[in-house]
Order: sequence, then structure tokens, then C-alpha cells
Amino acid sequence: MTIILGLTGSIGMGKSTVAAMFADAGVPVFDADAAVHALQGPGGRVVAAIEARFPGTTGSSGVNRTALGEAVIGNREEFAALEAIVHPAVAAEREAFLAAHADAPLVVLDVPLLFEAGGWQAVDRIAVVSAAPEVQRARVLARPGMSAARFDAILAKQWPDAEKRARADFVIPTDVSLDATRTAVARVIACVNGAAGG
Repeated sequence: MTIILGLTGSIGMGKSTVAAMFADAGVPVFDADAAVHALQGPGGRVVAAIEARFPGTTGSSGVNRTALGEAVIGNREEFAALEAIVHPAVAAEREAFLAAHADAPLVVLDVPLLFEAGGWQAVDRIAVVSAAPEVQRARVLARPGMSAARFDAILAKQWPDAEKRARADFVIPTDVSLDATRTAVARVIACVNGAAGG
């Protein structure tokens, strides 16, 4: 039986790095963000539906994320309309991934908003990637185009790290050496595989 591990963490916590560590260890990883990018990229499955609902937000390179963002920002109804297009398509991609890896003992669903979007109910175990607040803040503010105000606005939409950690089966630290993080990932894999075997 495949155990589904939900991998999540707030912005700047190092979730992509940890997801890559799971993949390097041979664990199949479904990246929800990458799925959205592919669906909205050139020839993506949701591009036509997004253009029909939000005219002028797509082009030859797929969805213009800036234009789409401006079309839905601050408008709950428009944002809900966008989610109604994107979420079912991502769910279909996820189901195809799970079917393709049905014989794997462990798969990882890398979902940034696992708690916020309610996806935690569809996984068997949860791993939260975490770092000290000052480390998180320094990482995010070092990103191109990021401001303190934008970072605070993103944080306000995400559950507090402490709450995520409290609900997690595993906490993977990233404010330590890469080797220490890799060891924590290996421990999670061993623990989950041990539980699956027992």
C-alpha cells in the first residue's frame, strides 16, 4: 500500500530543496506548483478556459501571470472563478501521478498550501519544512522583486509556522546544514517505510 506524504511549508522555508532531497532518494514527488505552471504554460490544458473567462490574460507563452494576477487580485469572486478552472485540472494531474506510482511504498505530494486549501485531509502523513523566522525572512527578502510589505501580505494568507508544525507528523528543519536536513529526510523515509512494512 502506498503511503501519501504531504510536504508543505510556508514561503522561504526551503520546501523545494527538501522536495528535491526526497526525489534524490528515489521517492516519487508530485509538485503542485510545477503542475500549475505546466497547465498554464504554452499549450497548457487550462489556457483556453482562462482566456475565455479572463480575456487578454494569455498569449503564445500561455498565461500571463501578471495580467491574470491583476484580473483577480482583491476580487474574491474572480479568484474563485480562477480556482474553479485550475483546481480540478491540478487534481486530475495528481490522480494521474498517484495512479502511475501506485506500486511505490511512499509518494510525496509537494503542496505549498496543504493546510490552507484543505489538502491535508487527502494525505496519510504530513511533513512540514521549517526554519527560524529570521532565516525565513532573510531568504524571502533576498528574492528578486520581493519587498517586506509583499512578504508580510503573503505570510498573512498562510497558516503560522507554529500551527503547521503542531499538526505535522514530521518537521524537517532547513535552518541547519544541508547534511542535517538530508538526514532528517532520510529519517522520515525510513520511518514511513517502516510503518508501511509493519
